[in-house]
Amino acid sequence: MSKVDKAKEQIAYLKFWLGVMVVTDISLVGWVVSSAGSAPAHQVLGALVAVVVITAAGFAVHCRIERLIDGLEDM
Repeated sequence: MSKVDKAKEQIAYLKFWLGVMVVTDISLVGWVVSSAGSAPAHQVLGALVAVVVITAAGFAVHCRIERLIDGLEDM
């Protein structure tokens, strides 16, 4: 497998996981907005922590994808 093909496969795999993170993040934010008043405080706090962690991880994956795409120009 050539380096270009390998990089493209890595990008496709990372895009899949980025999509999973985005959907999870949106779902958690929606749950927090709709259940903040009725849910126990520890669940809301846990969801907020999860939102921060998933958002940060999504941003890291996005940056990795950009680096891989920029690296394709050199191949």
